Amino acid sequence: QTLEALVTTDHVVPMPVFRPLIGLDKNDTVDLARRIGTFETSILPYEDCCTVFVAKHPKTHPSLSDAAQAEEGLDIEGLTEQALSRIEEVVL
Repeated sequence: QTLEALVTTDHVVPMPVFRPLIGLDKNDTVDLARRIGTFETSILPYEDCCTVFVAKHPKTHPSLSDAAQAEEGLDIEGLTEQALSRIEEVVL
């Protein structure tokens, strides 16, 4: 993500967004995933938010007003409840 996109996200999301891998490049992230045993799971073919909702041409310079407007249409409570009901604990 671009710095501009990260800042826009921070302005419209009402809770902290933690980005523990933000300083790593892709190879570092893959190496870490292999070391902690999550790489094989991460490459399994299934639809997730990245494949289902990603735009064909994503905005790299989103406007704050566009992001706020897009978020207004979301059922945050319902989506949160749905996500929490599907939590799967993975012991590393």
